[in-house]
Amino acid sequence: MSKIPLLLCPGLLNDHELWGHQTDSLDDIADMRVADMTVADSLSGLAERELARAPERFALCGLSMGGYLAFEMMRLAPERVVRLALFDTTARPDAPEASERRRDLIGVAERGGFSRIVPQLLSALVHPSHLKDARICTAALTMAERVGAKAFVRQQTAIMNRPDSRPGLGSIAVPTLVVCGRQDSLTPPQVMAEIAAGIPSAAFVVVEDCGHLTPLEQPVAATALLRYWLMGRFTS
Repeated sequence: MSKIPLLLCPGLLNDHELWGHQTDSLDDIADMRVADMTVADSLSGLAERELARAPERFALCGLSMGGYLAFEMMRLAPERVVRLALFDTTARPDAPEASERRRDLIGVAERGGFSRIVPQLLSALVHPSHLKDARICTAALTMAERVGAKAFVRQQTAIMNRPDSRPGLGSIAVPTLVVCGRQDSLTPPQVMAEIAAGIPSAAFVVVEDCGHLTPLEQPVAATALLRYWLMGRFTS
């Protein structure tokens, strides 16, 4: 059986390590590549770059900011995506208060305070019990260090300017998996349920004991879900 091309899109301050368990465990059925979320300050710029590097037809998976990128790619080239998976993200545009907070964080980063930002964000990113898990916390902090302050500013700029993806949900016609951590405080289950309800072919799964970084916090569950999705085991 030929492998399915799969593009994995990380979230804000994440990189390939977010998907480490998945790339280690799914290589028997998927030819995987992880998107670089650091190189542009707009979703359109990121999407055009990834589409230029992607195969003609591929499966697409994104978490958080990676979900925003996935929506943008679906707008630009829906005919090229054969399957869609969305983890811990939202189809809504940035709320004014969220954008204001992002501008504040950009200011801190530009004034040399980037190293203080990630520890402050960590408690919102993971399940409370995972704040004591060295594997999870070390991975989150290490990814953020690799992304760095300049790319963080570009990412926040892209996120603030994302469009409302809700009007296009009904036109997504590929098998879609929507996954949310039960304790995700940033994009909680009710927000993710809105996405699943809007996409005709979507299956919705809530992962227990999990915050915003599902593939990192509950890697075995996330990998199993992606395997079932790639194999066409979900039906809406």
